[in-house]
Amino acid sequence: MTLRESAPMEESRARMLNPLQLAYIGDGVWELLVRSRLIYKGCSARHIHKEAVTCVNAGAQAEAFRRIEPLLTEPEADVARRGRNAHAHHAAPKNQEAADYRAATALEALIGYLYLIGQEERLLTLFRHSQEEENDAQK
Repeated sequence: MTLRESAPMEESRARMLNPLQLAYIGDGVWELLVRSRLIYKGCSARHIHKEAVTCVNAGAQAEAFRRIEPLLTEPEADVARRGRNAHAHHAAPKNQEAADYRAATALEALIGYLYLIGQEERLLTLFRHSQEEENDAQK
């Protein structure tokens, strides 16, 4: 089962998308994964938003990207590199470091790419790995 409205996109077509388009869809997919993880962990509705905000921001996403970056295949690393180098038409939020914002955009572009080409299993593997050190620190 998938949430995609149509068949997965051809990889060649997905690679042609603007990295900010990939990051846009990747941001939504990332937030859904984070919220789902919180539901499965048993967080109450009252705490889901508060907890999600700590995971869905440039700093947290940059840290998640740093955890998975060594695991990326060359095509995945290329998509992430394009995301990192994309120039948004706005500055990083004032409470976020510019380097973290670029790394977060790299993560979001990668997540968007994997989602669009139908690589949900790979996407979930990387998501789980990105959360491992965070989970270890909480134990």
